[in-house]
Amino acid sequence: MPAFVYRDFSTLRAALLARQELALIDVREEAEFAQSHPLFAVNIPLSKLELETYRRIPRRSTSITVYDNGDGRAEQAARRLQQLGYGDVALLTGGLAGWQAAGGELFQDVNTPSKAFGELVESRRHTPSLTAQQVKALIDRQADVVIVDARRFDEYQTMSIPTSTSVPGAELVLRINALAPDANTQVIVNCAGRTRSIIGTQSLINAGISNPVAALRNGTIGWGLAGFELESQRQRRYPDGVDNLPQAQQQARRVADEAGVRRIDRETLGLWWQDTARTTYLFDVRSPEEYYAGHLPGSYGVPGGQLVQETDHHASVRGARVALVDDNGVRANMSASWLAQMGWEVAVVDGLTAADFTEQGDPAAQVPPPPAVDEITPEQLVALLAQEGTVLLDFTTSANYVARHIPGAHWVIRSQLPLALENLPPAKRYVLTCGSSQLARYAVPEVAALTGKPVQLLAGGTQAWIAENRPLEKGEGRLAVPRIDRYRRPYEGTDNPREAMQAYLDWEFGLVEQLARDATHGFTVL
Repeated sequence: MPAFVYRDFSTLRAALLARQELALIDVREEAEFAQSHPLFAVNIPLSKLELETYRRIPRRSTSITVYDNGDGRAEQAARRLQQLGYGDVALLTGGLAGWQAAGGELFQDVNTPSKAFGELVESRRHTPSLTAQQVKALIDRQADVVIVDARRFDEYQTMSIPTSTSVPGAELVLRINALAPDANTQVIVNCAGRTRSIIGTQSLINAGISNPVAALRNGTIGWGLAGFELESQRQRRYPDGVDNLPQAQQQARRVADEAGVRRIDRETLGLWWQDTARTTYLFDVRSPEEYYAGHLPGSYGVPGGQLVQETDHHASVRGARVALVDDNGVRANMSASWLAQMGWEVAVVDGLTAADFTEQGDPAAQVPPPPAVDEITPEQLVALLAQEGTVLLDFTTSANYVARHIPGAHWVIRSQLPLALENLPPAKRYVLTCGSSQLARYAVPEVAALTGKPVQLLAGGTQAWIAENRPLEKGEGRLAVPRIDRYRRPYEGTDNPREAMQAYLDWEFGLVEQLARDATHGFTVL
């Protein structure tokens, strides 16, 4: 294996300012990443590197820089990326501490570029908003008001504002005429915190709809801090039909043109893909149901509102090209208008017809060849668990593990294996599982190398166990390591401490000043 190459802060900063392609990868777990990271760092934990990297960094010659906080995971990740075929892999000089010591700004939370951009939009455009008290008063007096929730439907179901309807962000311009046909109806856009409320409200304003529009200031967090009750498990969704589609198409196209969005056809898209010097992402920004029913081959389904909200997770190479598709242009153009303002080279693929959407279902996962391992069935696992010295390791997410797992299973994180093994009972043999056993399969040789014991894989994972109606447990009874695989968002659910919710809002309020100090964002606001 070649010696490590190092890349320093000044080199990366210059590349960001020049809008060169690069991937700056934080290989820690998400909860660690959320504590502190550079603005354009993307989180691909060492524990899941094989499962995510090919999709998120599709071009093998991409300039990749990896870092941790001095614990050795970056070196492991660099070796693994080289083994996966990436030819330009470097370590960040000094790691996270080196970035800060060189003068680099550090940000908190997740999807930070998108959230910081949302705050910049509000500061530049003075996006109108109403307080929770003002919105509650409108609801109480049954005013002519429509409240639209711009989050994903599953988030909306978790907690929602009374009377609100689920309209994920990219659907707003397409669906608003059907929801608020009277131009005098007050439209209020909410999310859990601030970003999608701001972007959704400004989308409608940018498109030029006639209705008065405002964001619910601070979203469901603001609602909760005001002492108001949230609803849950509501089913109100936008109507299937579209009123005045030509008008919505014209509005969205105008906004995209003003933002500098490019126009390409399918032939040009093919040329982009053939260009080995550039990375091209192709996203279908319609709903998951529409994507699954039929999509352009080679595209990934990411609803437009989520793509704008979580751009770093889906387009992890800063400086890459992004192409968007849908079936009528409204969602693609509105989403593209925001990505263009966020500094991306973005195009909408025009000229497509229903005949182009030929691929169904989800695309096959792009993962390296898994190691050959010894597999057992759920029935064989039952017999092994009855024998002394069998230790079952579950590599699923901690949330999935807590919700349900095979009785006796210990939860572990792959990148934390040495620590986890110290906290496990003595073993004569190990059996590994996760949801499907895809991730656990990659861990089999690692557990074997660390322990010197026989290691087997549960074929089909915990899903196969469940399919046979076998018993399950739930809870945190056997966590071998802390639950750092996921950062608990302060805007998730309805049981967050008031202090955490207020601290999150205070952090968002300070993002514009952080952007100014960082000075690498390249954002513009129409």
